[in-house]
Amino acid sequence: MSHIPSFQPKTTRMLLKTGSYYILHIMVAAMVAYAVTGNLVASLTLSLLEPTVQAFAYFFHERAWERAAKRKEAAAQAMAAAAPPAATGGGRALAGCPSAPRQAD
Repeated sequence: MSHIPSFQPKTTRMLLKTGSYYILHIMVAAMVAYAVTGNLVASLTLSLLEPTVQAFAYFFHERAWERAAKRKEAAAQAMAAAAPPAATGGGRALAGCPSAPRQAD
């Protein structure tokens, strides 16, 4: 539990940075939308709508990347489990080779 006091300032700072970035994002989006449309109401609507849509898109984007990473890990584990014993360094790959060291029976 001693790590909780050190966790709090980091979390607070992260939340403040997230909030300030959100406001900055809305301001930039509003300026760009106003420059394109020349309409204040439309630019404010777009500037509030776009970050909200982006948040949902980011959520699904992250889920897709997690799913891809899990599939890749599962495939690597399946390949490791299906590897023949000789590929794991068991020493049997050289059994028929005349220069292979002889094993005591």
